[in-house]
Amino acid sequence: MRHGWSVGTHFTPIRFNDGKAIVKAALKTEDGTFEIAEVERPILPDSNFVLARVRVAGICGTDLRHWKKHEPELACHIMGHELAGEVVEVGEAVENVKPGDRVVIETVMGDGVCDYCRIQRYNICEHLYDVRTKYVSRAYGEYVAGPASKFYKLPDHVSFEEASLIDTFSVSLHAQHLSGLTINDKVAVIGAGPIGLAQLMLAKTSGADVIIVDMVDSALDLARGIGADAVVNGDSEDAVARVMEFTNGRGADIVFECAGGDSMPQTLPQATKMVRRGGKVVIVCGFDDGETSIPLEWQRIQMSEIQLIPSASFAFREIYPEQGEVLELISRGKLDVKPMITHHFQLDEINEAFDVAQDKQRTGAVFVAISI
Repeated sequence: MRHGWSVGTHFTPIRFNDGKAIVKAALKTEDGTFEIAEVERPILPDSNFVLARVRVAGICGTDLRHWKKHEPELACHIMGHELAGEVVEVGEAVENVKPGDRVVIETVMGDGVCDYCRIQRYNICEHLYDVRTKYVSRAYGEYVAGPASKFYKLPDHVSFEEASLIDTFSVSLHAQHLSGLTINDKVAVIGAGPIGLAQLMLAKTSGADVIIVDMVDSALDLARGIGADAVVNGDSEDAVARVMEFTNGRGADIVFECAGGDSMPQTLPQATKMVRRGGKVVIVCGFDDGETSIPLEWQRIQMSEIQLIPSASFAFREIYPEQGEVLELISRGKLDVKPMITHHFQLDEINEAFDVAQDKQRTGAVFVAISI
């Protein structure tokens, strides 16, 4: 039973070729940019799947790590994993959403059968990347299909732009859950990109005192405006000394490393020097692919019982889906994510959007939204 076109007046007309629906998407090129092309619209492979028309997608730091990077293996792939849209078709077993519903789509999706998926830790499924990119991690295309459990209905007052940030905040919420953060904790955040700013906002919402470090003044200005107790420009100030001053010489209870990527050989050792004895360093954004050697003062870390906690995407906290928790926080007004949305582009402008997002020192970009 297929319900696809009861809201057809809301959508761009679909062109058909040999009986197959043809839609638009931004495809990755070998040189790491994008080209706009026509592709086949996804179909529903099972009765519990949902097809949605993507309305807004975001640019994540993970996406930027692949920007203008020669990766022939990604050529012709549809990328992107922060998205919101409207349901256009549902399988006969779907009960949680219907055609016409505005939704945010979770893109962390495992194989559903491994030991980790069975206990709702699908974020560490060994087949995560292959499965999610086949179905839900295709934000830079007009349509996406996935299991109904990955589709969360949006309240009318939550915009598509706000909803496209839910993935970002879910990553940070998962990291906070792993950290055990509690009221009055002294917290340091390294990196004031979308993940770091989300980490800041969640920690403040939970009653912590937060100092945040970055090298982009516009990002630090925004951090101050959304609640940071102190900000540090790591390019011109001694960040470790500032954190020690902020914590009366003890060090932070928790340090969230939210810069990741190429900066990790500098920021991870820095994080271990900011944290107090017995404290925790949570690795949120992490490394690029491949092996990375980072010298650490292992004896001091061991003798101080400093915990290094890797955090990977998000899934569930006990019985609660973390993406659903973030949606509730936003819809109830406990998180105001709108100040983080700094730029808007159309899908046809995706290469310009990535350039702006990459050059944040010049553009002041934080979260760049793309209308699909």
